[in-house]
Amino acid sequence: MDKFAAISAFTAVVEESGFAAAARTLGTSRSQVNKAVINLEDDLGVQLLQRTTRRVSPTPSGQAFYEKCRTILDDLSEAERSLKDTSDRPAGTLKINAPLSFGVTHFGPALIDFMKHYPEITTELELSDRFVDPVEDGYDITVRIGASDPIPSLIDHEIVEMKRVLCAAPSFVKQHGAPQGPDDLTNLPCLHYGNLATGNSWPLIRGETQKSVRISGTLCSNNGDILCRGAVAGLGIALLPTFIVGRELQAGRLVTLLPEWKPTTLQLCLLYPPNRHLAARVRLLVEFIYERFGGEPYWDLVG
Repeated sequence: MDKFAAISAFTAVVEESGFAAAARTLGTSRSQVNKAVINLEDDLGVQLLQRTTRRVSPTPSGQAFYEKCRTILDDLSEAERSLKDTSDRPAGTLKINAPLSFGVTHFGPALIDFMKHYPEITTELELSDRFVDPVEDGYDITVRIGASDPIPSLIDHEIVEMKRVLCAAPSFVKQHGAPQGPDDLTNLPCLHYGNLATGNSWPLIRGETQKSVRISGTLCSNNGDILCRGAVAGLGIALLPTFIVGRELQAGRLVTLLPEWKPTTLQLCLLYPPNRHLAARVRLLVEFIYERFGGEPYWDLVG
């Protein structure tokens, strides 16, 4: 056997915990598998397997080598699948994670349209605001909204800048008056987003000037849709992304406050492991999402 076949044999032995089962998986004889592993050990000068009369298990060196081999074999399998996936009829499964509010309102409908174009692709979409590890949790694509912070082990495809605004209902402004500057926010009821890394402070920027305003209010939630409803009901001032409040601004149910003071912006990114980049289904979804949301997204088109 050549080196690739020997590595495949060794990997199968580890995964099947024996030579006979590995041989059945590979469709070859037990002696051929045993010979391939022995030759591999001789070539590397390292014992890879601990053999007893009852079981076969990897040595510490063998376990480390197995993990590297598994990655290589997975990458090769992904490369083969990408060649078999034609642009006309891509197939396979996409496991995706996306934030809850954005997923329900924007990403989910876009994904349904994508599936109409590519009916042979199966998707598993999980909506959650918890922080996930795309590699450890096995996601093909992770939709993330946050500060631009590239992760070396992942491909980070930035789609569009996600704007945020200070806003309130017209009835609130009529009752309390519009704030004339950031400091006025400290004396007005504000609706606080519980997941902000800045805590109870809102960072605002005007040109070269930056301010961090400490706010308080009667409603705090880790869900932007709830805060949006509270703002529409006149409960207070909210600082929210336009993908949540865009429709309310367009309809006049909310108005923008302190437009010259800009909250820090976020990025909509698609994250995926480097080996997934080879799959046509991943590439096609990335391109589809960029076409749908890139440039000036529809939720920012406030008349």
